Amino acid sequence: MAPKSKDGDVIFAFNAKWVSYVHTVVAYCAFLGALFVGIWLHYQKIVQNEHYGYPDEWFPSVSATIGDRYPERSVFMVFIAITSGPRFVLVGLWYLLTRRPNTNLPAVIAGVGIFRTLTCGGWTYVTSTDDHNWHDIFMISYLVATVPWTMGCLALSPPNPEAIKWRKRLASLFFGTLVPLIYFFIQHKVHKVAGAYTIYAFFEWALVLFDVAFDAVTALDFGTFELVVKDVKGLSRGDSKTLKDDVKAKNSNQPFVQASTFEGPYYWPAVLDAAADIFSGYVFWSILTSLGVVIWYFPLWHMGLSGFEIFVLAPAATLWLGIPPLRSLVINNIRSVHLLSVVGVLSWLVHDPTYRLLTVAFAVSMGTIAWTATWYAERGNSARLQTRILAWTIGLVLSSIAKFANYSNNPIWPVLHSENGGWNKTGVVLAALSIWRSTRQVSTSGGDYMPAGKQRGSGVLIGLGLGGLFFFMHSLLADSSTMILWVWEGFPVRGPIASPHGAVTIFFMALGLFLGTSTPAFFVTWTAFGIGSVGAALLTYYSHWTGYYGGLALTVYVMGLAQPLISAGAQHNPAKTFGLGFMVYNFLALFHCWVVAYAFVPGGPLVRERTDWIMLTTMIFIGAAVFSVQTADSPYKRKGPTKSTGRTASAYYIHILLALQLLSASIAYLRFPTNDYQPYHKDEKVMTAGIWTTHFSIDNDLWASEYRIRDAIKELEIDVIGLLESDTQRIIMGMRDATQFLAEDMGMYVDYGPGPNKHTWGSALLSKFPIVNSTHHLLPSPVGELAPAIEATLDVYGTLVDVFVFHSGQEEDVEDRRLQSEYMSKIMGATPRPAILLSYLVTKPQQGNYNTYVSEASQMHDIDRSDWDRWCEYILFKDIKRTGYARVSRGTITDTEIQLGKFVIGEPVSYTDERIPEKQVPAGRRFPARFNPPGVREHFYHVLDGGKPRYYA
Repeated sequence: MAPKSKDGDVIFAFNAKWVSYVHTVVAYCAFLGALFVGIWLHYQKIVQNEHYGYPDEWFPSVSATIGDRYPERSVFMVFIAITSGPRFVLVGLWYLLTRRPNTNLPAVIAGVGIFRTLTCGGWTYVTSTDDHNWHDIFMISYLVATVPWTMGCLALSPPNPEAIKWRKRLASLFFGTLVPLIYFFIQHKVHKVAGAYTIYAFFEWALVLFDVAFDAVTALDFGTFELVVKDVKGLSRGDSKTLKDDVKAKNSNQPFVQASTFEGPYYWPAVLDAAADIFSGYVFWSILTSLGVVIWYFPLWHMGLSGFEIFVLAPAATLWLGIPPLRSLVINNIRSVHLLSVVGVLSWLVHDPTYRLLTVAFAVSMGTIAWTATWYAERGNSARLQTRILAWTIGLVLSSIAKFANYSNNPIWPVLHSENGGWNKTGVVLAALSIWRSTRQVSTSGGDYMPAGKQRGSGVLIGLGLGGLFFFMHSLLADSSTMILWVWEGFPVRGPIASPHGAVTIFFMALGLFLGTSTPAFFVTWTAFGIGSVGAALLTYYSHWTGYYGGLALTVYVMGLAQPLISAGAQHNPAKTFGLGFMVYNFLALFHCWVVAYAFVPGGPLVRERTDWIMLTTMIFIGAAVFSVQTADSPYKRKGPTKSTGRTASAYYIHILLALQLLSASIAYLRFPTNDYQPYHKDEKVMTAGIWTTHFSIDNDLWASEYRIRDAIKELEIDVIGLLESDTQRIIMGMRDATQFLAEDMGMYVDYGPGPNKHTWGSALLSKFPIVNSTHHLLPSPVGELAPAIEATLDVYGTLVDVFVFHSGQEEDVEDRRLQSEYMSKIMGATPRPAILLSYLVTKPQQGNYNTYVSEASQMHDIDRSDWDRWCEYILFKDIKRTGYARVSRGTITDTEIQLGKFVIGEPVSYTDERIPEKQVPAGRRFPARFNPPGVREHFYHVLDGGKPRYYA
């Protein structure tokens, strides 16, 4: 007779480790079964990708194996459905095993486990063929949830050395596999390397095996559980064979002791406080980074200093805090001062550019005053001061992520609105709510964090260092693509690209913050300063990955230094440290604009092209602050992290920082380039090429113009276009990159051209055709501004065509323009391939330097020699059939028109200007009719023949 418990007869019992065994076996059967069937039935089909097939690629990826083909898809779906049962039980058992008083972490991890299981079903049963967007959403969600699930399981692991050892090993293998996985995926997708996808596939399968194996380790922990089925009413007694007399009883007298790295309860209001604090920091950085864009509008249209540049000094308003009564007034009304800064987000409602600038400058002044006063007021409470600094610095990370998601424009900037990517209304509401909540805790005690009589160091030296810190944070880290463009040298890709590697920059920003919070003493040592200095030198003098690695080292140093340096600054009169710091920041901001704007500013030639001087000066300023902290009685001179019991307030900020990394990784995944772009008229083998000076993507009314530029290029069906005055990676221009949005939205390859450390106004190339190779040129410019050029070889319908994008010097610099014309003539004449020049030449047709560009030496021909009404823009060509030419009005986007040429590949070349009527031109070779006068959005064909394009025999 079966034994009875007090609740009923035990019918069946088994050890919980069998749940793990079943889950592991069935999950492996799902993947490996599909692999076996796929190789058996459809081998060559599943190893085929968009670039190569067998024998170049000889092993299938996971996605190709479990995809749409029958029966392998069905094999996978059946077994993965069976896996769901033990999977839910596994998650539930893990929760029961790890739950304990005073912490919500086990419940959070259990929720993540359930969410991860559901999203697995999502990407399994909704394939990319069924719905590509939802498949990607489920897949990204699953991968993102894997991070907290893995970390949570490690944090909650019972004191079982064997299980902990295997979890650490498998987690390390899983995350370590991601590095080569991404590398070989980029080799396949971007570089199109034969065989790279096969190697990628091995790492992808390894990722699956490690993922399942990580959860299989629960078998070592679940041995403490037994699952029992009881008959509480005796209905099963008719079948005595199912009753077992030897069922093991649970020993409830042996309590389980759980070790954890997360001590103390998790207070969700504290999470909300931290989130509000961080968003307040984001609002500050959004307003500060918008100031330069708004100022830039005025010298842009004045072609020189306008007087409005004085507002660049707005951040130095912190000098007013040197007046004690005013300082007390601000501290006692800190919420009001913070709220006044929100008018910077509201300023998009001010349409007059002058008043919009005044509004933003006022908001920046209020923001710097408010944050400086906040730090100073909290100097008596080191824990609170630490969280305020964390909020401000994580706000920079959030600002960089927001720009990463919005193609380098911040969605709450005053140059955006709902029609061009702005989220201004949402930003205003969230800004007001976050500031209202975060400022309710500000201390006004005025107590000293450092006891009286202690050596505080030099406030002046700390102020110099703060200026360098603020400058590096803004000039290098306010946009995740800035350092990437510093090291960019053209195709083939030999270094990082804006997406996905912008997420890497953001990760190292977060790493620096974490290390600066946990081990602040290290960042005020000369060792750390030396590492930062080496990083700055590598970034300044090297390209590709070497330069970028230096930039990442500098990133970690700068972000880690923020905590100890701002804390040290808070111990002095705020006007002496932060007021001086923002003045130094302003000086460096102007300095790094002067190095490229030297032709338009007083004293410009003295610092012409001296970015290395800027880096050296900034590091010297930071070194001065490190010296001051080293000579002071600073708490940061203690070595190692501070050990604390229970959950500290800063932990909530770090948790949000981790969540932001998951967001950044998701954005990088969604923005990964597809590299499968198609020209508009591939059947006719037509290439439409254009040139446009986009005036730094700011239109005539001070609005960001990327969306309007996109609409014009797309509707004109331009396959290849050169953009001039395109480098906006400076503080005064907002640290932006319009080519990211244009390329990704329109499906085009992009060469940014000479980077921001090359001291030009920029030239960029967008192409529907693959860019096989590109070289950046800085042309001779002994007197005036540097002239950039791109020499790119495109694969146009199987024919290699060279495209040159070039911006010559100003009209005043006669000798510069002569030397530049000779340089361009030489490199154009040297190419044996068909070639097109898309240019800004600053010359009259058939006069002066025109005859050097169009000459026997260059072998180039004018697209239409009879067009006499040109001064700046020209299209030249050789050894390629020209079929059409058009000029399109600029509208209100910029001050320069669009010029277009149509070319056909594979037909005899003619250099005569014999024209034919449009009706004789095949439809696929015509310019879009919608731009016939009156056109659309103020863009229409003009100048030529009463507003008509020209076509040639």
